[in-house]
Amino acid sequence: MKRTWAVLSSLLILALLGACAAPTPQIVEKVVEKTVVVEKPVEKVVQVTQAPTNYGNVVILSTQANPVEEQEKMRGVVLKAFAGKPEFVGMEEPALIDRVLAEAKAGKGSADLLIALHGTYPTLQAANALLDLSDLLPAVKDRNIPDAFMKLGKLGTDKQYYIPVMQATYIMAANKKALQYLPAGADINALTWEQLRDWGKNITTATKDKKLGFPASDRGLMHRFLQGYIYPSYTGGMVTGFKTKDAEAMWTFVKDMWQYVNPQATTYGFMQEQLLTEEVWVAFDHTARLVEAFKAKPGDFVAFPAPKGPKGLGFMPVIVGVAIPKTAPNPEGARQMIRYLLQDDVQVSILREIAFFPVVGVSYPGFVTVGIRMEGEAVSKQAASPAALPALLPVGLGAKGGEINKIYRDAFTRIVLKNEDITKVLTEEGANLQKLLNDTGAPCWPPDPASTGACKLQ
Repeated sequence: MKRTWAVLSSLLILALLGACAAPTPQIVEKVVEKTVVVEKPVEKVVQVTQAPTNYGNVVILSTQANPVEEQEKMRGVVLKAFAGKPEFVGMEEPALIDRVLAEAKAGKGSADLLIALHGTYPTLQAANALLDLSDLLPAVKDRNIPDAFMKLGKLGTDKQYYIPVMQATYIMAANKKALQYLPAGADINALTWEQLRDWGKNITTATKDKKLGFPASDRGLMHRFLQGYIYPSYTGGMVTGFKTKDAEAMWTFVKDMWQYVNPQATTYGFMQEQLLTEEVWVAFDHTARLVEAFKAKPGDFVAFPAPKGPKGLGFMPVIVGVAIPKTAPNPEGARQMIRYLLQDDVQVSILREIAFFPVVGVSYPGFVTVGIRMEGEAVSKQAASPAALPALLPVGLGAKGGEINKIYRDAFTRIVLKNEDITKVLTEEGANLQKLLNDTGAPCWPPDPASTGACKLQ
């Protein structure tokens, strides 16, 4: 028993000693992180100030945007961002032609760029006064100018003498108050001239007022209505049918319609003024001379194509081109101005400020006001009509371009306002027209068929 207890005691002591023994030491690796700072060399940034591009003085002679307010818009808005010093000079076509021809003859010029209608350029090209702009074609190719317009700029040659920069035309506008008096079954976007007359008659019958309006004053563009709209619509041409039986029927119609035209029409220049005052409810005029009405009260008016006649929808597309005289002191600046004028934002600025529509592929929505979009849609509908019969502005008359306008206006005054015999007036004014064509040698232009030599009346 004592032996057993001794053994147990020994075991207990050993156990206690084991419990109190020191733990086996562990080896721990301590990693010391050391941050090494590497100094990078300081890069010195040198700012180089590049001199702004300056294309110098560019003197622009223009037969377009001639009214004082339009000239100010060209100078203060349209040309403002050009990298140079543009000088915009508005002038009438005969004066521009005389100046360019005189400078060409002298071999020294002051004008760098010309802005003019298609009909101005054949005379200048015939005198070898224009630079060939074919080298600019690659730079303007992506502008998507219609091929037909570019072809006009070649002036019948294989060289590019002008580049189209803007377009316009003449359309109709009406106060919405007039819509209730449209003839039964009439489509405002596909009217006939007879329906327009009947519309005026309905308005007069209901209101006792004559609400049709045409710009028949000396400041107005009544001659364009006659040349590009009513004559082609009834005769199929502008010149050759001037004194035909179709023309006599047309003048008979105009006299009949005129009884519903406001008697103050001979004092009207810009029809937007009479539309805004409601002196007239339905009017014909250039898009640029209607634009303020659409801008001011787009909810009050509608824009629509010109009516059509027995031979089609005569209308006058107005193509404005830019050219450089051979004597230009700054031809490179002029080239840069052409590229500037064809930029999208500048084309839209031209549309907003002077209501000439773009020749490049811009989109109306989001770029222009509601009123101007209304005009643009009417322009498109007019040109796209199956009955469209485009009539170019007179071509090849040179400095005598104003004389053809006087002949048409004189015929209007004598027949419609003075009630002279239609046949007699057309015979006499037709003789004046033929003399003008013979003196200038001007060949026929669309919509009249092409001619060899001076255009001849039937």
